[in-house]
Amino acid sequence: MPDTSLLEVFESPSDAPFVIEHTSEEFTSVCPKTGHPDFGDVTIIYEPRPAKDGGICVELKSLKLYYQSFRNEGIFYEAVTNTIRDDLAGLMNPAWLVVRTDWKGRGGIKSTIRATSGDVPELWLV
Repeated sequence: MPDTSLLEVFESPSDAPFVIEHTSEEFTSVCPKTGHPDFGDVTIIYEPRPAKDGGICVELKSLKLYYQSFRNEGIFYEAVTNTIRDDLAGLMNPAWLVVRTDWKGRGGIKSTIRATSGDVPELWLV
């Protein structure tokens, strides 16, 4: 399974609401059925809680290392997306979080998977 111990955080820099969006264009894992590599983009969008309420943000190098820990995992797209959502929501306790994975086509089929946590504003459900 992915290594959550790689994830690091820092305190939210603001008490005012703001939204963070990070996209990784180099995500890889392995199809558990075929053993072939899967390639995708992972986007996380979240609103940290205010600093006064203990809000925290994920540090980017650690996020990249966490993503890389999926590289040799035999795991379906849906499980990848839900695992990332669960791990990040558990770590940061954001006001809300969206994880979107966009997978490169295989056999003529491209897939997009979304998993959410909290009351996500409709604007961010794209």
